[in-house]
Amino acid sequence: MSPVAAQNTTLELDGIGPVIFARSRRARRLSIAIRPFRPVRVAYPWRSSLREARRWFDEKRGWVEKTVARIRDLERRHNQTVGQIALASPAEVRARLIGRLDELARRHGFTYNRVFLRRQKSRWGSCSEANNINLNVNLLRLKPELVDYVLLHELVHTRIKNHSPAFWAELSRVLPNARALDRMLKQHHLGL
Repeated sequence: MSPVAAQNTTLELDGIGPVIFARSRRARRLSIAIRPFRPVRVAYPWRSSLREARRWFDEKRGWVEKTVARIRDLERRHNQTVGQIALASPAEVRARLIGRLDELARRHGFTYNRVFLRRQKSRWGSCSEANNINLNVNLLRLKPELVDYVLLHELVHTRIKNHSPAFWAELSRVLPNARALDRMLKQHHLGL
């Protein structure tokens, strides 16, 4: 039996914009995906009808409208800051991020293996077991103190591979306001 492609229906809804209703054999339940710069997507199981999916969506409409408004605000803020990084060449982005990482590592006595720059949607940075550090090129959109926070966060992971109390104590030793910066960073969203 050959797999049947998903059936999509797009509706333009006031206060929300385009909403794609995607009927799929892989969907086990109804779900709503709201992501920046993309239309709202409702996935529904093959055994359900578009009418059932639409009725379920209408029950969630208040939440969807609030979430879409919040996402649109993020998109506007993103569009206002995109020029800051767009003007920098890939070589300049690399030089700025790695230069600052090197400076902080020397100052605080950290060592790492290699650095990789990526355009990630889910993380500002990460550190592997081999002490390779991955950095999101979008870091340059953040305030300098938040960039330093992310860089130091990953450098501390070269010593402590988890987020235990020992990790936070070490991070707070090199960056006394680490917890406040962590809360501030959570206000900035990825995937933009």
